[in-house]
Amino acid sequence: MSEKTIPSKIYLSEDEIPKQWYNLRADMKNKPAPLLNPGTLQPLKAEELTPIFCDELVAQELDDNTAYIDIPEEIREYYKTFRPSPTMRAYNLEKALGTPAKIYYKFEGNNTSGSHKLNSALAQAYYAKKQGLKGVTTETGAGQWGTALSMACSYFDLDCKVYMVKVSYEQKPFRREVMRTYGASVTPSPSMDTEVGRKILENHPGTNGSLGCAISEAVEVATKNEGYRYVLGSVLNQVLLHQSVIGIEAKAALDKYGVKPDIIIGCAGGGSNLGGLIAPFMGEKLRGEADYRIIAVEPASCPSFTRGKFAYDFCDTGMICPLAKMYTLGSNFMPSPNHAGGLRFHGMSTVLSQLYHDGYMEARAVEQTSVFEAAEKFARTEGILPAPESSHAIRAAIDEALKCKETGEEKTILFGLTGTGYFDMYAYEAYHDGTMTDYIPTDDDLAKGFAGIPKFPGNDI
Repeated sequence: MSEKTIPSKIYLSEDEIPKQWYNLRADMKNKPAPLLNPGTLQPLKAEELTPIFCDELVAQELDDNTAYIDIPEEIREYYKTFRPSPTMRAYNLEKALGTPAKIYYKFEGNNTSGSHKLNSALAQAYYAKKQGLKGVTTETGAGQWGTALSMACSYFDLDCKVYMVKVSYEQKPFRREVMRTYGASVTPSPSMDTEVGRKILENHPGTNGSLGCAISEAVEVATKNEGYRYVLGSVLNQVLLHQSVIGIEAKAALDKYGVKPDIIIGCAGGGSNLGGLIAPFMGEKLRGEADYRIIAVEPASCPSFTRGKFAYDFCDTGMICPLAKMYTLGSNFMPSPNHAGGLRFHGMSTVLSQLYHDGYMEARAVEQTSVFEAAEKFARTEGILPAPESSHAIRAAIDEALKCKETGEEKTILFGLTGTGYFDMYAYEAYHDGTMTDYIPTDDDLAKGFAGIPKFPGNDI
């Protein structure tokens, strides 16, 4: 098919919104290791998770075998307000780079939350409402997840309590106000409101916080208040399941024009965007039907994949959550206050960790200033101001396109543009003023985090 017949924006119709989520675990030969009870070190049973999570979400979390799970019609109806999202051809970026590569991106920023997070927030709020709960608690880093959840809770008439990583609470006040507009309460974390928050502040005075800290506080509040459950915007199996709509739509759009990507790139913090984008493509790879080069891109300041350990670790700093086997920097690792708040988690999805460990995907870490250089290039050519998190994928996509320029190879690149950066102007200001720095943890810094990884037989690091 001639390039000229491929539009800049490939849209699907409302009828093509996925009717089912795809569970990537069903096609994995090596399933992700089960969550463990930190007290008994035995795999967690459903009844141990239901005091924390909604009942149907627990079932999704533990289901390693059902490939396709129906999306409730109530969720699909709301999806129609912002889905299907467009798959875009970056013609202007290609021209500016002078590359023979073809660059596509899946744009998830066309909703008020500004990101892909609403895909799972709607699902989790729906199941909470269906269960008859009063409300939910959660954490948020950059604020996209908290914004998405506050929107979903407003729609389903649920109370929403958000613990926002302190540095992001201060860096992104407008994101905080959007959450409050939708009725959520927003607390900077760590706080003095919870037992675990007070303990963290005692052990780490003056800390800027982390997603691990905020998770601990949100879980404590959920378990101590009748009628509440905790929900999470990334990392968990259920979240990757819900986010599979991203990849399903992207593949359907490209298939319409006979386009098959050679390289698929996503930013990686906890894994929700990356896992959702690659889901159907990785499924084909696992089944031996097709091959793709898949690249996870993370910040050099919080390098879970590239410098972390593959071991069982707590998902939260307060060590009250289950143990997950993942690539981790240690639950006590305190990342620097870089501007990609959504990528400041110490660990990684167990699904993606297992796939990376088994060699099905690559990972690279990039520095903050180079990320914003790529973000600016993209904004000037494609007309969308990208979120700092998304810009990690842009950085790698540009680098791969420039390699094609050197070799003359005409590779097709697909990356995930997870959201917009209009609430991240303090970050852009720091970049333009030359005050942005590139912090990279030393081996000694990482060793402090690794020291807190639980030690028990079989959990060698």
